[in-house]
Amino acid sequence: MSTLDVMRPSLPSWGPWAPPAAALAAAVALAIATDIGTGVLLVGAVVVAAAVVYAWSRVVEGGRRALDRLVTVLVASAFALAVIPLISVLYTVIVKGAERFDWAFFTETGRNVVGAGGGAWHAIVGTLVITGVATVASVPIGIMAAIYLQEYGQGRLKRWLTFFVDVMTGIPSIVAGLFAFALFAIFFGPGVRMGVMGAVALSVLMIPIVVRSTEEMLKVVPNGLREASYALGVPKWRTVVSVVLPTALAGIVTGVMVAVARVIGETAPLLITTGTITSLNANPFSGRMEPLPVYAYSQYKHPGVPPEPYFARAWAAALTLIAIVMLLNLVARLIYKRFGTEIRG
Repeated sequence: MSTLDVMRPSLPSWGPWAPPAAALAAAVALAIATDIGTGVLLVGAVVVAAAVVYAWSRVVEGGRRALDRLVTVLVASAFALAVIPLISVLYTVIVKGAERFDWAFFTETGRNVVGAGGGAWHAIVGTLVITGVATVASVPIGIMAAIYLQEYGQGRLKRWLTFFVDVMTGIPSIVAGLFAFALFAIFFGPGVRMGVMGAVALSVLMIPIVVRSTEEMLKVVPNGLREASYALGVPKWRTVVSVVLPTALAGIVTGVMVAVARVIGETAPLLITTGTITSLNANPFSGRMEPLPVYAYSQYKHPGVPPEPYFARAWAAALTLIAIVMLLNLVARLIYKRFGTEIRG
């Protein structure tokens, strides 16, 4: 920074934020008073605010500070525009789902329910069981595959495994459901529907996420830790188990939670594999099992008369899914604080 820039006066503390606030207020007022789209007004407000801040700062502070403030306004505006839809979705789900977010919803099933009443206890159990089975199957496979790719793999086999993991990461969820359905149909016939089929479909979606996240965390572990262990005569497998994995544990747990959150709301593969049912079934190897996403879909897609109770149950199921995902993230943070190890290069 030049001496001239240091000697220049600076904008007041409220200066960088006053133009964006005024532009946002004007956009809201125009949205209420006219038929112009809210999105167009918000983008226009960002452009106007950025131009005003840049021009004002350039006159007072100079070109370098003006460019810095311009970028700050654009980045903050982009963040705000990205958060608005998320807040809107969360607000809508909470408002509409709170109507049936009661004790009966969590303790009763949908068996013999017509119209109001009933609950989603059977769907909650179905979601927890199916996701739990998928997690138990996916996490060991994903972590061991990542260990092989990072610690042992080399040559053509490593390249091919990396390629297939990348391909699996991008496959549509419906393909995983069709795979699980075709696999079980070979042995049990085309009419079979079981919870374990949905768990297999979710495992196909979870494994590449666990592999990728675990592999990245293993890469972050400094090689100095490995070399120090080898210098003490510790074999490689013991080094991986006792040094590498504990160091990367917090990141691995976070990756697993991300994978669980990714698949817990899947609907398409579970519609094909688990089917729908209104009574409780906690055995994934026997009969149909309805998870929460399928429950919400069926309540919204096939409402009765009047439709309002069915829509209320669908929104309550969506709110329950959000609550489960938030709980999983909270557990991940607690595990990180308890077992997390600071990694320094």
